[in-house]
Amino acid sequence: MKNQQITKREREKMRLAALKKLGILDSPGEKQYDNLTELAAYICQVPIAMISLIDEDRQWVKSKVGVDICETERKHSFCTHTIESSEGYMEIEDARLDPRFENNPFVVQGEDPIIFYAGYALKDDEGHALGTLCLMDYKPKKLDQTQKDALFTLKNQIEALFELRHKNKKLTDSKNQLNEQNKLLKNFAGAVSHDLKMPLASIVMTIDLLRSKYGEQLGEEGINYLKKLKQSSLGMSEYITHILDYYETDNISSEDYSDEPFGLKGFLENIVDMLNIDGNVEIHFPEENFDLICNRSGLEQVFLNLLGNSLKYNDKKTTIIDIDAKEKENYYYFGITDNGMGIPDKELKNVFNLFSTATDKDRHGKKGHGIGLSTVKKIVEKLGGKIDIKSEVGKYTSFTFTIKKPKVLAKEKI
Repeated sequence: MKNQQITKREREKMRLAALKKLGILDSPGEKQYDNLTELAAYICQVPIAMISLIDEDRQWVKSKVGVDICETERKHSFCTHTIESSEGYMEIEDARLDPRFENNPFVVQGEDPIIFYAGYALKDDEGHALGTLCLMDYKPKKLDQTQKDALFTLKNQIEALFELRHKNKKLTDSKNQLNEQNKLLKNFAGAVSHDLKMPLASIVMTIDLLRSKYGEQLGEEGINYLKKLKQSSLGMSEYITHILDYYETDNISSEDYSDEPFGLKGFLENIVDMLNIDGNVEIHFPEENFDLICNRSGLEQVFLNLLGNSLKYNDKKTTIIDIDAKEKENYYYFGITDNGMGIPDKELKNVFNLFSTATDKDRHGKKGHGIGLSTVKKIVEKLGGKIDIKSEVGKYTSFTFTIKKPKVLAKEKI
C-alpha cells in the first residue's frame, strides 16, 4: 500500500490555509479575547500573557497583557516551537538553559529578557495549530497542575471563540452571496419583465385590431379564440406586474414616511375608489377615525392586495368586508374580515409563500399567481409588523396585521 503520510511542508501549507480561512489576522481587538488573556495572567501569576497567531513569516498578537508588541518575526518566536510540538504544550522554566534559544534576542538582549515561557497550541476543529495561548515571565518559573488545568480550560474557550468566528464568517459569506444572487435575480426579473410587457401590449393591441377589422370574416369561433388569447396576454401582463411589485418592496422601510399625518377614514375611502368596485358589496369602516403617520404607499399596497382578494375570492350574493383599526402605543393594528370562500386548513400555513395559491380559481374563474399575499407579508415585515390569518371554508377569511410606528412618534407616546 502506498504511503499516504503528509509531509511537514504539506501540513504547514494546510495550517496556513486554515488560518487564512478563519479571517482573524490583523483584526481589531475584541473584549472576549482580552478577558481570557487577563484571566490567564492572573491565575498563573505572570506579567505577560498573549493570544498569538503564527503566520508564514510572523507571529501576530490578537490579545496581550504586559507587552506592547503587535507582531514579531516568526523565527524568534517561542510559539513556533509550541505549535510544532506533538503534545500541543510547551513549558520552559529557564530559557537561558535551553539551546533552542541561546541566540534568541528576547532571551539574550534587553534589560528584561524572557526567562520563563509556557504555552498551549490553539487548534481548529481539524487539528491545525493556528497559534497559542502563552505566558511569559522575567524570572524562572514552573506552573503547578492547577494552573496548567486552568490554562488548558482557557485554551478551550479561545478555540470555541475561533469556531464561533468561523461559523459567523461562513454565515456572513453565505448572506452576502445570497444578497448578491437576489440582486442579480431582481435585476434579471426587472429586465425580463420590461422586455416582456411591451410585446404583450402589442399583442393585445393587435388582437383588438384584428377583432375590429376582421371580426365578421373570423366568425364566432375565431372571435372566441381571440378573446382567449387576449385574456392569456392580460393575465401574463398582470403576473409580470405582480413580480415587479414583489421585488420593489425591498425599498420599503418603516422609517420612510411623510411627516404629514393622514386620516384613516380618508385613506380607506381612497383605497375603495382605487379598487373601482362594482356589484353588491358592503364595506364597513372602523368606527374610530384617527391620524396615521407611517409609510403610506406601503400601507396602500397591503390594503389594495387584501381588499382585492376579499372581492375576488367571494362566492356570496353580497360581499361583506369588515375593516378594523386601532392605534396602540408603539404600533397600528388593522383587521380585514370577509364572508368569502375561505381557505382550507391545510393551505393556511402556505398562503404567504411565494407562488403558493390557496384556491384554484377566483369568482371570475381566473387562477391566482400566488404572489400577492407573499408581497403583503414582505411589506408588513418591512414596516416592522406581523401578519396573521384565520379562515373557515365557505364562511370567512380574516387577516390581522400591525405596522410599527416611527421611532420618534413611539417615543412621544411613552
